[in-house]
Amino acid sequence: MRAVQQTLQQVGKYPTMLRVLLGTGIVRPYSPVVLARMARTLLEWGTGPAGGFTALALREPDRTGLVDELGELTFRELHERSNALAATWKGLGVEAGDGVAIMCRNHRGFVDASIAAAKVGADLVYLNTAFAGPQLVDVLERESPALVVHDQEFTGMLARAEGVDRVLAWVDDETEVGDTPTLEQQIAAGDTADHRAPETPSRIIILTSGTTGTPKGAPRSEAGIDSAVALLSRLPLRQGWRTHIAAPLFHTWGWAHWALAMLLGSTIVLRRKFDPASCLSTVEDEGCDSLVVIPVMLQRILQLPQDELDKHDLSRVKVVAASGSALPGDLGITWMDQYGDTLYNIYGSTEVAYATVATPDDLRRAPGSAGKAPWATVVKIYDDEGREVPPGEPGRIFVGNTLLFEGYTGGGSKDMQDGLMATGDVGRFDEEGRLFVEGRDDEMIVSGGENVFPQEVEDCLARHDAVVEAAAIGVDDPEFGKRLRAFVVLSQQVDEDTLKAHVKDNLARYKVPREIVVVDELPRNATGKVLKRELAERD
Repeated sequence: MRAVQQTLQQVGKYPTMLRVLLGTGIVRPYSPVVLARMARTLLEWGTGPAGGFTALALREPDRTGLVDELGELTFRELHERSNALAATWKGLGVEAGDGVAIMCRNHRGFVDASIAAAKVGADLVYLNTAFAGPQLVDVLERESPALVVHDQEFTGMLARAEGVDRVLAWVDDETEVGDTPTLEQQIAAGDTADHRAPETPSRIIILTSGTTGTPKGAPRSEAGIDSAVALLSRLPLRQGWRTHIAAPLFHTWGWAHWALAMLLGSTIVLRRKFDPASCLSTVEDEGCDSLVVIPVMLQRILQLPQDELDKHDLSRVKVVAASGSALPGDLGITWMDQYGDTLYNIYGSTEVAYATVATPDDLRRAPGSAGKAPWATVVKIYDDEGREVPPGEPGRIFVGNTLLFEGYTGGGSKDMQDGLMATGDVGRFDEEGRLFVEGRDDEMIVSGGENVFPQEVEDCLARHDAVVEAAAIGVDDPEFGKRLRAFVVLSQQVDEDTLKAHVKDNLARYKVPREIVVVDELPRNATGKVLKRELAERD
């Protein structure tokens, strides 16, 4: 309730906020009865999954809210299904303050379970679908959920986690279900009557990528309207659009657009697995107005044959929103040359959520830029002594917004400076205030007394016509302390010396990798981040 009241005060205080809400179509006329019921719902439930989808069921009950491989669900059906599921879970002893872990791909089961858990008042713990068995066991032991909702394909991994009640969200083989209940069974058994809001709202716990070890839980309270307005001030989404969320829903970026859909009344289009050609077909066939991706998805789409790319009409798409990792090389320009200037690149992290947004104009005028901070967001760059640096000079990136996480569930947090939180990256501002991210602060290597960030070298290699993608790491060197080793995926034959000469022609000599190794593919996690620890383990 307090969050909603503060948001309403901000609408009066900040004209920008009201302008964005009007411009997106979020604020528009409703009947007095519907408006009163929506206001009461949001005051009681807040703006999280429970309040957001209940309000949509009041606002537009018969409008399609979700489309997946199984068909369509209206906002009323989503509301009633989650009511029934929450009732069943309460009957099984799941209580407010418990944890419900969700390990699902993008389909209705993810949404049903998330809304139901929020209606119970349970914390939502989102598990990465690419977890290795030991990672999964470690996370479940630390988070201790009362229930794990998962797709059938992950049953084998979950067998190692003892003493955890499980529910199947997606069933591939009915003959292998056994005694494990399914979501559909629990929905059918539950009462669809509305619930009373818990005293304490659910927390959202999204896990870090786990690229350097066991993923950490990064909890945060429900997002307020001001957080959505911040993104929408530079990301021109509109009320009522059809949005294909191809990015994993358990990832910060995919989840953010599911949350935005609650405010915008968007129809979310989901597919369980990403396939480059199928993604284009889905966007086209479903009449989508926007597409939500991680950069590696754009890479894979652009690797399709040109005739395949040309046969898909994406002229209806007004926003392609990418986040999760840097846009390598000239990927952004290549995409816009193919499908128009609709690409927006968002920089942030699991801990700070969003930081900056690069518009198509930013990407054209300053390729590689992460863009500018949106409304009500502060981004500053500090040196190692905690002093703010001027434009052009690199330093550690710190962010302030309304969605900073609350500290890891296992203890610890990110560094803070003047009320701002570290992203873990190093970057610089240009003279026009655009942010350039140079790499992770823990990936910088010192080679022969010179500082080298692998990302700059990776981008340079990716700009070579023969290179599909690249990754660089620091390895021990008896003469220089550290040296760069690069790994490349090629689309055509090219020798190592040619690639080294390409780097030398574009970057300082000390940034040329001592070795360039050709691989079939780079190891990645489910959110598209390269697993550099696996590259470091290679001989």
